[in-house]
Amino acid sequence: MTATKNASTAMVIIAFATVYLVWGSTYFFIQKAVQHIPAFIMGSMRFVTAGLLMLAWSIFKKEDIWNWQSIKPALLSGILLLFVGNGAVIWAEQTLPSSLVAVLVSSAPIWFVLLDKPKWKENFTSRPTLIGLAIGFIGVILLFSERTSQTLSSGGNLYEIIGLVILIIGALSWAGGSLYSKYNGKGTATVNTTWQMLAAGIAFIPASFINNEWSSFEWQAVTTQSWLSVLYLIFMGSLAGYSAYVWLLQVRPATQVSTYAYVNPVVAVLLGAFFASEHISLIQVLGLAVILTSVLLINLAKYRKEKTQSLQSSTPEIKTNIVSTGKVAKV
Repeated sequence: MTATKNASTAMVIIAFATVYLVWGSTYFFIQKAVQHIPAFIMGSMRFVTAGLLMLAWSIFKKEDIWNWQSIKPALLSGILLLFVGNGAVIWAEQTLPSSLVAVLVSSAPIWFVLLDKPKWKENFTSRPTLIGLAIGFIGVILLFSERTSQTLSSGGNLYEIIGLVILIIGALSWAGGSLYSKYNGKGTATVNTTWQMLAAGIAFIPASFINNEWSSFEWQAVTTQSWLSVLYLIFMGSLAGYSAYVWLLQVRPATQVSTYAYVNPVVAVLLGAFFASEHISLIQVLGLAVILTSVLLINLAKYRKEKTQSLQSSTPEIKTNIVSTGKVAKV
């Protein structure tokens, strides 16, 4: 891919560091923001603002921003990725610890494998992938079992169970939106990011009215901490983190980019434990370890497959050099 060759090593490292660390921290700041700002209102603020800033940047860079062929798939992928996928995270963090949310969202690569129809034959004939899927579901069940048993035995908050279910739906939507964007996206990373954010931000507005959030929302009651959290989510989580993710998908293999799923939960768990006094049980730690083992197995299988195909594709070139020069050439 040409873009891969043109991407500087320094920029790739910076982009990966941004996705690893910034995205891992957004779970913590989302929870701080929704303490005083209703979930869907906060989502609208975040993505409309970030989308308008990206729109201004795209116009400044003279991007082909008004091409409907690029806009259409970006709108749909934006709804799936940011409105449903990220919206599930925002909504769930009203009742669940940010660290637990991050752990469950780390199952997203499992749904990538299940929803990637063009790769079904490849994925479901791979023993490591199938083992990884099975292990991943065990991890998800571990997380669900503890929360469910606590709620049923002690009369806990039913909203916690609903939050877990919504998170699974959100992870499915994130995977589906990513795959739709991968196979159908037509614009540049900047154009796609712009319209994805605007689509999600606008979708959050009617959702906030349906959820009757405006009737109880008091602007003057929002703390400085919540406002600063929203600003962090706009500039670091959306403009920096999400843009870096979309760009990396264009210049690096998707298998490599998906390694963010190994790091984000760890960052979120550490921030939640040290700064929000969130308790992580042994079962939750075990569930995290099981899910990450699953993701590692799945991605190792894909990496080995890609490496084998790369070696096979280079074989004809080697043969051609041998025939034309009479000796083995360095290629």
